[in-house]
Parts: sequence; C-alpha cells; structure tokens
Amino acid sequence: MFAPPSARGEISARLLAALREPAGGRGDRSPLAQDPVDELVREAPADDCLADEDLQLALYVCYELHYRGFDGVDERWEWEPSLLSLRAGLEAAFERSLRDALGAPGAAPAAQDMDLALRAIDAQDDAPSLSRFVEREATLEQLREFLIHRSAYQLKEADPHSWALPRLSGPPKAALVEIQADEYGGGRTDRIHAELFAGSMQALGLDPRYGAYLEQIPGVTLATINLMSLFGLHRRWRGAIVGHLALFEMTSSIPNARYARGIRRLGFDGDATMFFDEHVEADSVHENIAATDLAGGLARQQPAVAGDVLWGARALTLLEGRWARHLLDRWEAGESSLRSAVAGGALAGTL
Repeated sequence: MFAPPSARGEISARLLAALREPAGGRGDRSPLAQDPVDELVREAPADDCLADEDLQLALYVCYELHYRGFDGVDERWEWEPSLLSLRAGLEAAFERSLRDALGAPGAAPAAQDMDLALRAIDAQDDAPSLSRFVEREATLEQLREFLIHRSAYQLKEADPHSWALPRLSGPPKAALVEIQADEYGGGRTDRIHAELFAGSMQALGLDPRYGAYLEQIPGVTLATINLMSLFGLHRRWRGAIVGHLALFEMTSSIPNARYARGIRRLGFDGDATMFFDEHVEADSVHENIAATDLAGGLARQQPAVAGDVLWGARALTLLEGRWARHLLDRWEAGESSLRSAVAGGALAGTL
C-alpha cells in the first residue's frame, strides 16, 4: 500500500476526505452519503472526461481500493455502497466521453475474421509513434518521464486483465490463462513482468515502489489505466477487456524493441532493458494466441459480445494515442509531461 494522493478538484477532495474516516462512519451513514453523487460528478467537464484531472484521479482512487489500497484507509471502503454509487457516476461520465469519441459498439465480423479486424484497427491508428521518438531522440530525462507514466500500470501489469478470468470459460479462458501465466513470470518471482519493470526503473535512477509517482502522473495517463479497470471489473464489458488485451499483445512487440534500443542508446543495458527485451519475445508468442484463441475464441463462443471486443480495442487505441500526443507535445514545447517535474535528487529514490 501507499499514501493517498493529494486532491485535484472538488470530486477527489470529497472522496479523499471521506476515506480518512472509517467506512460507514457517522453512525449508520457513510461520509460520502452526505453529498449526492450527482452533485459530486457535476464538477466534471461535460464535453470531455478522458483527461480531466479531478475525475480521472477520483476514479483511479476508487479502483485502487480493489487492488492494493492505501495506507491508513479502512479496507471496508472497497465495498462501501456510497463509494460504489459515486464510482458508478464517475464511470457513467467516463463511458459517455468514450461513446462520444468512438460511437457505440457496432456489428462485428465473423469470428474467423477477428484477427484481421483487430489488425485493421491498429492500421488505422494515426497517433504519433512514441516508441520511435524514444528509440531515436529522447533524452534521459524524457526516458525517465516515460517510465514514470508507465509505472501506473506496469507495476501491476496483468492485474486489470486478470479480472476477466472468472468471466470466461472454455477455450478463451485457457488462452487468457496462457498469456497471463507468462505475465506473472510462470511461477518465478524474478520473472514477473511487474518486477522486471521495477528493475528497469531502479536501473534508471527511479523509485520502483508501487504508487511512488502517483502525484506526478496526469489524468491523461490515469485514463489509460482506468479504462482497463472499468472493463475488467464489469462483466458486461468482458468482450471489451478481451479486445483491449488482444490488441495490446498484438501490437507491443515492435514498440518494446524500440524502447530497448532507445535505452541502450543512452548507455543502459541489463536490468534497464530486461523488461522490454522480455516483451519483445513474449508478446510475439502471445500475438496469435490473443487474436485467434482469445478474441476470436470469445467471438465464436459468445457472438453477442463480439462487437464489444472491437470496441475495447478501439478504446485502447484512442486513449493510448491521446497519451502519446500529450507526451510528445509537451516535450516538443520543452516542458515536462508530468504534472510537476521530478527533481533530480528525487529520481534516485530511497529504498
């Protein structure tokens, strides 16, 4: 666990203030029950919630209670009805913005064509290539910022997708288990991908502790993790989480090779590149499993969610593209891509 973050607006301020009290406090009433959910969520921008600092942090905090939690926060908050009601309002706002950007899930191709349909989504992606920039141009400071952004997910890599396991059965479940087993190191602690990423951070002078940089990570980055939690924690979105993972696995091998070359260009190797080198190999193996056995298998087994599979993949492309543009735009302007620059002395961390 780690310390709760600072608030970024009215929604997160009220949520974090409530979490300082026992769940169900003030007699039989929760602190969150004192304020209508609609009033809390009304502070979010109506036109675009996909990068809003206040909403995305509040949603991230709600979801984190299902992962590792926070120091000093009553663990009973995880299932406190008033918090779940607030979370539902935040999720509704998040989903509205996703639907505004993507439209509703539509018809899906035949199950045997799912591989091609997913590849078409990737081919249509017009986001700038962050991996090419890291490979060829990024400074050491920019590389460190990239790792800080990614730490919000990579230090719990595979966990959001694992929520799908009890929601699947038969061949799709077997395919997901095969992929996830590699993500968790095949039973070896030193090969768990989250541990490898922590090693990369430490080798590059960063603090590898879970949640260490949450204060610096902006809403546009938190949205990419919240998307996975939204899909993974709702059975109705089981198709979307499968599509998200499938496209993620199908498209990550080449970027990870570029990231590794960029790190080596800056004079690092060994622990610094091990995470990325591992993904070059593992994801090339996972590619066909994810596309054919997992995504295609679910479409064959449950045709009703096949459209959601593609929608989940499109949502991944949308938010990852927005995130990449944020980093590259800030760097082109000579600015930090984080909410506040991490001081050089803090980069080393104290372990």
